[in-house]
Amino acid sequence: MRRPTAIRPRRSVLYMPGSNARALEKARTLPADAVVLDLEDAVAPEAKIEARERIAAVLGEGGFGRREVVVRINALASPWGADDIARLAGSGADALLVPKVESAAEIARLEQVLAGAPAALALWAMIETPRAILEVGGIAATAAKPGARLSAFVIGTNDLVKETRATLEQGRFAALYWLSATVTAARAHGLDVLDGVYNDFKDLAGFENECQQGRILGMDGKTLIHPSQIEGANAAFSPAEAEVAWARRIIAEFAKPEAKGRGVITIDGRMVELLHAEMAARTVAIADAIAASSAG
Repeated sequence: MRRPTAIRPRRSVLYMPGSNARALEKARTLPADAVVLDLEDAVAPEAKIEARERIAAVLGEGGFGRREVVVRINALASPWGADDIARLAGSGADALLVPKVESAAEIARLEQVLAGAPAALALWAMIETPRAILEVGGIAATAAKPGARLSAFVIGTNDLVKETRATLEQGRFAALYWLSATVTAARAHGLDVLDGVYNDFKDLAGFENECQQGRILGMDGKTLIHPSQIEGANAAFSPAEAEVAWARRIIAEFAKPEAKGRGVITIDGRMVELLHAEMAARTVAIADAIAASSAG
């Protein structure tokens, strides 16, 4: 079994360039659930070493509060990936986000490299190539191994578009296979999954529509490229008040003595099964985690 982890909201996950000192400072104040301090796409080759040291310093200073802090490292096959891991695995980050993961073997290699890292350090994997989509079930299955670090998938829609020559026009219908395949594999093995970025950060209406689509498809949240997108993502991926109230009702009804040992009960004329109670428990846990983070 994979290591149990506390449920935490990942509605809004904002990329911040590791080479931008001002952006890294701002990351401590934004209402995002998580920030990704980026060493890969957002940093030019000649700036990567300096950016790595800047991120290490920022992590050492702390001050991110309840926000989850993730570092997107460079690929292990790149000139910087191994040094990124060596420098940052013990730096206080909650997770390392690994780009262009394409196989279970790559996750196994990363697990080996991280053998001496803090036990709490998680791995997030970018699913952003055609091969990754074809192998996504096997990649997700590595989370079932004892002591596994893999805890989330991040869909890289921009890279998938580049590699497949598809487009994201007309409701992303060309991407639905990628998105659903990744969600299905993630759910089969207890992983969270985050939707790709929306490039036009000034188009808040289009962004909101894509967030709603992502939630319908089963995503836990969305990766972001601009702080202006945080509010919309938080709203879209938060359970509605009525949804939380109904979830609490389901939990309360199943807790009654007369429901003990029953797999199905009736609430207000509606048939409710134990699986609905499990779903309700997660809804309430997410709602409580959001409320706690807002209070903090």
